[in-house]
Amino acid sequence: MTILDKVNATSRSIVQKFVDKEPANYIEAGLLYQIVVTGRYHVALLTIFHNHAKDLELMQLIKDALDNLSEKTIKKCEDLLQTEDAMIPTVRFPERLLESAQNIPSAAHLSDMEIAMALVNMHGASQMALLTAINQCYHLEIGIELRKQLNIALDWGYRLLQLMLHRGWLPQIAKVEH
Repeated sequence: MTILDKVNATSRSIVQKFVDKEPANYIEAGLLYQIVVTGRYHVALLTIFHNHAKDLELMQLIKDALDNLSEKTIKKCEDLLQTEDAMIPTVRFPERLLESAQNIPSAAHLSDMEIAMALVNMHGASQMALLTAINQCYHLEIGIELRKQLNIALDWGYRLLQLMLHRGWLPQIAKVEH
């Protein structure tokens, strides 16, 4: 995104705040609600993955996903729901502590590769949810906020794939011969 695109997006958002006061429709509110609930579930999973991980870079990526992706996206969506006088989801999962070393038997322990593969799947599903929500938005402000989170998440996903590539955690795909 160029600087001009950012200026245009910000200008549209400011104008919309003064001109367009129509509330979010049911689809927009429902999608925000779904993002919050799923995000809270992802926080629980990410904490568990962090506690299982042994690779320090993977642990840092997971911590970054917790702080800069899931928690921020949840907060932005909750703020948007409150702005629209919509209910905030009441679903909460138990809060877990981030630990650096867990005494988990190896037979019950997820490997770093398994964790990375699960993160790739979660990341892909999250991106599709954000893209769907953006595509269904009529409110510029909601769409812009979700797009910002999508851009941050895409950068994070690239870092995860680079780590997986360097660690040899990506599955080998046989070439098709004709």
